[in-house]
Amino acid sequence: MMPCNESFVLEPGRIPDLEAWLVRNGADAFLSSPGFAGETRCLCGLEPLDELVVREDTAREQLKGFAFSGPGPCLGFLSYDYGMLLRGIGTQKQSGFPLGHLRKYALLVEHDCVSGAVSVSGRDSEQVRRTARILSEPGPQRHPGFFPDLGQPVASMDRPSYEHGVRGTLERIRQGWTYQLNLSTRLGWACDCAAHDPAELFLALHASHGAPFYAHFSSGQYRILSTSPELFVRVRNGRVLSRPIKGTLAVPGERVYSVADVDPELVRALTESEKECAELSMIVDLMRNDISANCEYGSVRVENHRSVFVVDNLLQMHADVRGTLCAGRDCLDLFLDAFPGGSVTGCPKASSMRIIDELEPHARGMFCGSLVIIEDERTMDSSIAIRTAVADTKGGTLDYWAGSGIVIDSCPAREYRETMAKAAKFFGAAAKRGSA
Repeated sequence: MMPCNESFVLEPGRIPDLEAWLVRNGADAFLSSPGFAGETRCLCGLEPLDELVVREDTAREQLKGFAFSGPGPCLGFLSYDYGMLLRGIGTQKQSGFPLGHLRKYALLVEHDCVSGAVSVSGRDSEQVRRTARILSEPGPQRHPGFFPDLGQPVASMDRPSYEHGVRGTLERIRQGWTYQLNLSTRLGWACDCAAHDPAELFLALHASHGAPFYAHFSSGQYRILSTSPELFVRVRNGRVLSRPIKGTLAVPGERVYSVADVDPELVRALTESEKECAELSMIVDLMRNDISANCEYGSVRVENHRSVFVVDNLLQMHADVRGTLCAGRDCLDLFLDAFPGGSVTGCPKASSMRIIDELEPHARGMFCGSLVIIEDERTMDSSIAIRTAVADTKGGTLDYWAGSGIVIDSCPAREYRETMAKAAKFFGAAAKRGSA
């Protein structure tokens, strides 16, 4: 715990103003929308005190030494490319994106979107009191996000290429190298970040498309804009939860926010689809194995299999995989032994990752990595970085990735449509004006 703390309550309607102030003032912001499966805490870090930029030779003990040192949580990310190193997957692709980045802060702001409760904590009591006073005073109302039109993106795999990749995946499934594989394309825009502030895109998306794992994190010249619906692994006092998502169905027509608003026939079409259920079961089995390495024998179990929620006007199917962390093991042991998440690799994991590197012409970088909040050895929250964009403020680009899980009965055309449905949120925000 941080030694100094000031708390106050805002009208819940003022919470978006608070979040906008924090993001626009350079906070690393981890935000959650209430009411979604996986909903978590809203925590923002200001005034970085220390940081660890992860490199190829960064050892597990260095990560632990940084994350578990001193008071206060550690915020940051590990990229998919770091996961490739962990799994021993080589690549010839060059990427300037960091393998990972963790930070500790002088000031932390935590808030509850429903109750309006806000706490400011830090090591300097005067700094904490001053920040709490600024945040509690009425300020300008948050204006709608404004993100100028970027036009059409360039895809690393256009429709013919993506469908060709699906057919290539099916061939490898028949040969026995994989039995499910997540194939993605990268959509890239030229983006002058002086005229197209990534923070405004993030705020516009957060205002209009709720999801449990929003994050805005700065790493050198890069800005990460994550709007993920998927929990990777959560550890609370040693109790472990992973919630893999597999099975997606677009909801046609008007925007819907809950399963109760969706035609039951549509829900049934998803939860009774042999293909979609097979996708989910394969990944659930993989996650059971992945977390079992660090959980007490006999504690790992599956609950709520084939549950459904709505996010981004997509029906998403998931299951809960639970366990109890072994004595003598910590949340980073669990994370690193299971990373990257099976839902974004496929299975078997290592073989699928090798095929992904062969079929995809782009590096994944942040996409399919994870954003993390690490509290202590037995308390952590982490998402899977899907529905995530990266702005390169020096290179003048905005990149977004989307993909789908391929199994033996996949149809190339349908997989491409699913991929584009997952990209619709960013497509819309980046191609229209005044998207909030």
